[in-house]
Amino acid sequence: MKSLYLVLLLLIISFPLGASFDKRFKYASNWNSLFPAIILTGSFFVVWDVIFTKNGIWGFNENYILGYMIAGLPLEEWLFFISVPFACVFIYESVSYFFPVVTTSRKFQLFVAMLGIFLIGLAIGNFHRSYTFYCFMFTGCFVLFVAYKNPAWLGLFFIAYLFQLIPFFIFNGILTGSFLEEPVVWYNNLENLDIRMLTIPVEDSIYSLFLLLVNVTLFEFFRKRNLSKQLS
Repeated sequence: MKSLYLVLLLLIISFPLGASFDKRFKYASNWNSLFPAIILTGSFFVVWDVIFTKNGIWGFNENYILGYMIAGLPLEEWLFFISVPFACVFIYESVSYFFPVVTTSRKFQLFVAMLGIFLIGLAIGNFHRSYTFYCFMFTGCFVLFVAYKNPAWLGLFFIAYLFQLIPFFIFNGILTGSFLEEPVVWYNNLENLDIRMLTIPVEDSIYSLFLLLVNVTLFEFFRKRNLSKQLS
């Protein structure tokens, strides 16, 4: 089915879009902070995506995409960087609503910093594998930066990350070939660790962490700035 990738994206965004006007979460009222974060984050990830696709590090199965290409990427891949962050930040906002008392301790800050250092170490040890190296290096450096800043929302973020792993395994599992004859997105295993969680490369879970963390960091930055403007 050539519309499969698009259908998956529509399914991902459908519930958070419908619940955006729920008075409990007030997600729609924060769109002026959300969409600048999505656009800035997506700009970086699209450039990364274009380069990796051009160099055959990953690619897309023509049997599952509509065929409309922009800068070498299918239209669906561009929409990915809107729909997935939109849904994941909704999960983050939901966690913030249901777990409002979560705080970030000094020990947790140290744990996050050690995670960043660990990822950087893995990147250095796998410099010859492009996906592993850049995924772990980018994520490790950004995790270290956020750990240094130690924002009040850091603990909530990691709870949200754990929750988003549920749809991650379903959605990414299908994209990488679970329940299908062929994957929607294929990977050159010479450029990754060739360790799969079912059909999902282990790097994808770190990629997901990086994508969500950058979006939430910018979302909180724009939200704080917009709030300051309203109070001034």
